[in-house]
Amino acid sequence: GSAVSSADYGDPHNEAERLTIFAKLEGVNRLLKRHEAAWEDLWKSDILIEGDLEAQRAIHSAIYHLYSFSREGIAYSLSPMGLSGLGYNGHVFWDTELWMYPAVLALQPEIARSFLEYRFERLEAAKKNAFSHGYKGAMFPWESSAEGSEDTPVWALTGPFQHHITGCVGWAFWKYYQTTQDEEWLRTRGYPMLKEVADFWASRVERNGPGKYDINNVIGANEWQENIDNNAFTNGMAITALRYAAQAARVLGLEPNPDWEHVAANIPILKFPDGTTRENATYDGVIIKQGDANLLAYPLKIVTDEKAIRKDLEYYEPRMSPEGPAMGHSVLAALYARLGDAEKAHELFVRSYKPNEVPPFGVLAETAGGTNPYFATGAGGTLQAVLFGLGGLEITDTGIVQLKTRLPKKWRSLKMTGIGKEKKTFEVK
Repeated sequence: GSAVSSADYGDPHNEAERLTIFAKLEGVNRLLKRHEAAWEDLWKSDILIEGDLEAQRAIHSAIYHLYSFSREGIAYSLSPMGLSGLGYNGHVFWDTELWMYPAVLALQPEIARSFLEYRFERLEAAKKNAFSHGYKGAMFPWESSAEGSEDTPVWALTGPFQHHITGCVGWAFWKYYQTTQDEEWLRTRGYPMLKEVADFWASRVERNGPGKYDINNVIGANEWQENIDNNAFTNGMAITALRYAAQAARVLGLEPNPDWEHVAANIPILKFPDGTTRENATYDGVIIKQGDANLLAYPLKIVTDEKAIRKDLEYYEPRMSPEGPAMGHSVLAALYARLGDAEKAHELFVRSYKPNEVPPFGVLAETAGGTNPYFATGAGGTLQAVLFGLGGLEITDTGIVQLKTRLPKKWRSLKMTGIGKEKKTFEVK
């Protein structure tokens, strides 16, 4: 038989019969040959670890699931649980853009483009959402349904207040351009999106004087603190999206709205007296769900001084709850790898997946000891720890390059194949 959804066909019953007839007359051998060829092509983009079979198994499992859940050439994005179950009702969150998308972008840029097309097709819905909240531009929903509407349960404050999702969408669009250098796509898809995202943030800030373009009453990546002011990650993502919009305009020979960079220059990033990044205006050191301030160093690169990065790591790592989501430790692993501490990075890389594996096949749950696999968000984080951490990959204005890096003692070599548009191979030995 064939499974066909009414979401894709007006007459799913008859289409299912047609596809069943097609499969019957094609025959098992022809269909299997095409299936195997498609997978062989996908696995040309791979991560190979020599010297650590356990890590290799975990990485291949993560890649397999992300490949299984997605396709190129369609306007389809990923839910945190992919196609593995009904968790989160199949809705699309920041999990896609910030956690799953970067690894897919490096390995399979055209699949990553499908995630962006999903957002682009729902741009008008996001503009309506911004208008209904009193803002300009586009405001993407925290939980996006097939229609692009806000489908967060009404009892959850994340829907009306977790605004960093809009910045994540803009960030992802610019990363695709950086990776592919596709100016036609930037003209027709990338810049129209970035413009609306930038207009949202320019209208969202409260202009309270130089250096005080505050973003108040939000929920950040650490969802355990609600209705806070000047959240580190939210402000950092807003700054980044505004700058990317201006940069995209210049690439296309357009004059960017001067207000975008003006606003970006005046959004504050709060600090404690000793220079540690403060997660929000009232943060006092309590346990957090996951890293928030640390995201300013990776992937945003707003905090770039190595001493400052290490200070933030040492402050927030012991405050991360063991009950937090799987991807919490992956960003810390990437940061320690970028600081040259391969052993600490490896320790955190293992913690990004091992406590969350569910026997007998080691599929990932959202939290340690959880039983709700498969958590594709966690898989994306684990892959980032390898690709952009221990593997040294970096997405730049000229494409994907490799930074100086080192491997943990347990690994003899790391090879990343089929990377980016040019399908390059990068190695670390």
